[in-house]
Amino acid sequence: MKTVFINCSPKKRFCASAYFLFLQRLFVSGQKVSEKLRTPGDHARILEQLRDAQAVVFCLPLYVDGLPSHVLRFLEEMELFCRKNNLKLSVYCVANNGFIEGRQNEPLMQIFEHFCTRAGLSWGGGVGIGGGVMLNVTRILFIVDIALLVLNTVLSAVNTGSFFPRDAWISFGRNALLLLYFNLGVLFYLARMGGHIRKGTFSGKKYTRILIPSFVFILFADIFFVIISIFEGGIFRGWLSRKEYTGE
Repeated sequence: MKTVFINCSPKKRFCASAYFLFLQRLFVSGQKVSEKLRTPGDHARILEQLRDAQAVVFCLPLYVDGLPSHVLRFLEEMELFCRKNNLKLSVYCVANNGFIEGRQNEPLMQIFEHFCTRAGLSWGGGVGIGGGVMLNVTRILFIVDIALLVLNTVLSAVNTGSFFPRDAWISFGRNALLLLYFNLGVLFYLARMGGHIRKGTFSGKKYTRILIPSFVFILFADIFFVIISIFEGGIFRGWLSRKEYTGE
């Protein structure tokens, strides 16, 4: 069985969609092909991969309660391609958003469901994930924790001759368990849908989120986005830039 996984995030790197696509791949067996959809130049390559596939998994962010515009353009072309070549794919979706509620992805799921009806494809269902950006940050934090563990192990070996710095391992284990807990809902539903993808059956629409209280999420999300805005110029964007005279 061949499954095509399509990362539809317009971001070039460190996107949440790539993280969830990686997790979903872990629960699917058989031939697995990963593609990235960002521009019209990607269309022909991805469509050719669909010719002999049995399932396709779209992994994408929620944009204004719907699909990113470049994904809509691709679906229009994919509909014609599938009809012309009489393809009978099962379509699945992993959607994420920056809100805490995973159910915010419901309109996006409905778009995919209607697309499958128009294109003559089988709608397999999807997983809607709330707090996708924060869950993606947990991936980065885990990588940082691994790097710190390696550094502490090297320093311990040099200074004491021990390759097992107890405090560093305890700290790493504690942080790893905490990050795993945050991702438990996502892992459960992706594993569940992975079983349906392997069988080509209907998974239904399931919604989950990062497992922290909403008031904690809002506090950290506000801090995170303020920091990002400052570094990317969001707060002061345009204030000090040179203005072009328009004659108005």
